[in-house]
Amino acid sequence: MESQTRSVSSGTPGDVSSISPQLNRLIRQRSRDLRLRKFDQQSAVKIVNHLIESLLEYLKNNEDHPFFRDVSVLTSGSYYEMVKINKPNEFDIMLKLKVPRLELSELEEYQGLFYKVKLVKATRKEIKHFLLEDERTISATKIKEEMHRLVRKFINNHFKGKGWVINRKLVNSPAVTLEYNNKEKEDDVMSVDIVPTLEVPQGWPQAARAGPNIDNWLGKKCRRQFVSKAVYFVPKRPKGRNLKDDAKESWRISFSHIEKEMMQYHGNKKTCCETPSNKCCRKRCLQLLKCLIEGLKQRYPKELEPLCSYHGKTAFFHVLSDRVQDSLWSPGQMSVSFMKLFGYFERRALDGSLLHFFVRQHNLFSPPAFPKRALAFLTNALKEQRELEFPVLKVPSPSAALVPDTDALIHPNPINGTDSIVASEHSFRHVYAWLVVVIVCVGIGCVFV
Repeated sequence: MESQTRSVSSGTPGDVSSISPQLNRLIRQRSRDLRLRKFDQQSAVKIVNHLIESLLEYLKNNEDHPFFRDVSVLTSGSYYEMVKINKPNEFDIMLKLKVPRLELSELEEYQGLFYKVKLVKATRKEIKHFLLEDERTISATKIKEEMHRLVRKFINNHFKGKGWVINRKLVNSPAVTLEYNNKEKEDDVMSVDIVPTLEVPQGWPQAARAGPNIDNWLGKKCRRQFVSKAVYFVPKRPKGRNLKDDAKESWRISFSHIEKEMMQYHGNKKTCCETPSNKCCRKRCLQLLKCLIEGLKQRYPKELEPLCSYHGKTAFFHVLSDRVQDSLWSPGQMSVSFMKLFGYFERRALDGSLLHFFVRQHNLFSPPAFPKRALAFLTNALKEQRELEFPVLKVPSPSAALVPDTDALIHPNPINGTDSIVASEHSFRHVYAWLVVVIVCVGIGCVFV
């Protein structure tokens, strides 16, 4: 009996031979709980669409900067990829800016992810106000600052007192973040990230020219179609201190449009998920990994500050390109598929290597973006979650943190948190026992009185 119900603690990352019945039930139940309610989606989308339509109208007629008049919307992110979890409370909106022909210069120290963006030739068009002193390099800082100013003016003129507020600017964020506070539901806070974006139609840069590794999954034809599409750049600088001037004004390459398309047409056979009879569990597995990452970040906000859902999403794409057959992702394979995905993510953390899915030479787990200490902490936290059968998945909003061995943060050895958890459980039992004794005594006293 013990061998049938033992946890995965004795296994290794990705081992699915010892998934206990309890873990199987948890994975299936949690995946159902994460789905969004249609009513919530309809309400949220109505609010967001009204905001964006009003903003586009405002930008179209603004007299401050004609450069921002002719923008178009590109939706991206987890909600539009249909993998958002718990609540529809985060939306990503890319505003495409029309620019002349561009020249890209890769910042070599960042392995193909960050670029200096210049005009091929000088211009007298409105973009000239956002160029550096050489009159050709587009300033990411100037674009972000003007986007913030225009959005702030828009909110003050059209949505003041209607629940929308602008968050403070973050140096490493490309977005203008708006928050909506629902007066009827104070706990319901919704955010919209508005990201100014440059569209480059003349071909992908050399670092991404090979395209994503999807030949066996979606097919060579699909890969060629992706590479023929435009690529986008957002005003995001690298993390780290003492950045060079080029890095401070750099643009990060974005494949959000391709990622959304891969999410939509995710099956090896083109009919996957078109009808109830051929549903798969791919997206539900990603949602579970996103839930786990979100839960860990809630427990350890400082230690795991570099960790984000994009790390899980990248691991997900790598696993899809390896486990290509739709039959491997049938709903009946939910627990096995999730453990395979989690195992891959844990191994990548152990190896300290999670390659960007489109720019294969860039490691998302490398410093300074992901410091070694944070990676060691993540490795230990993932191992502990696996050994304890994912306690972070058991409640929607985890709050009680597991206490890791501080020495283990330097050396990626197992967290010695199990003993502390057991000890805390015993201490709670003692408290409960004393409470029972006190209550009984008081009851007896009342009887005699």
